[in-house]
Amino acid sequence: MCCDSPTPPRQPGTHGRPPKHGPEFALDRPATWPAPQHTTITDTTRYGKATATSWDRLHPRLTHRTCWIDHTGDLPIIEGTLIRLQVDHLPGDRDPKPVWLWSSTVGATATDIDRAWQSFLRRFDLEHTFRLFTQTLGWTRPKLRTPQAADLWTWLIIAAHAQLRLARHLAADLRRPWEKPAAAGRLTPARVRRGFRNLRAIMPLPASAPKPTKAGPGRPPGSTNRSPAPHYDVGKTVKRDKTMTGHQHHTG
Repeated sequence: MCCDSPTPPRQPGTHGRPPKHGPEFALDRPATWPAPQHTTITDTTRYGKATATSWDRLHPRLTHRTCWIDHTGDLPIIEGTLIRLQVDHLPGDRDPKPVWLWSSTVGATATDIDRAWQSFLRRFDLEHTFRLFTQTLGWTRPKLRTPQAADLWTWLIIAAHAQLRLARHLAADLRRPWEKPAAAGRLTPARVRRGFRNLRAIMPLPASAPKPTKAGPGRPPGSTNRSPAPHYDVGKTVKRDKTMTGHQHHTG
């Protein structure tokens, strides 16, 4: 993978078409790297010493493919910040390879660089949280008809997740036979949910007990629904060709 440095200023008396790209920046050839703008060193408990190096105003060289296949005219130059992250070791004493990150922020400070790579390392936590919402708490299970109902259901899921986090030190570890024991107060929200039913019996309830009732009569048999639910556009997009040859074949 390669990037390009900013376009150098045009010298007086130069003829011909001005260049669009500066010198090449090859990730696998350190000889092409200019002096970095920022270099930060952070001590971590999991990876040892983490060294982040950044270069400002670099841009990838775009081509007429995928999302740019229908673009007419010259392709734009999107400048950003390139970050190289190198750590001492990985879990399991594996040999660490550098991680390259690119941000669309121009003029990033050293604090911005540290925030970017630390946020990247926390992406697994976000992915597991969304997995918990969908598979354990049923975030996508109800068939909601309006965006307002979807927003309300999302806030209820967030409230349920907060309760599971607050009850970590109260729930017992009802682990599966193939799961490893967890330390006290370090249960995952999914494990806390298994023992949450045992906590409701000993916790005070702010609401009164529900009154027994029976289901309503519902719609009379044989009648039709006179208030059908509205249908919303799901926002599907047309599948695009990945190469210019395929695009010309279908449009020609």
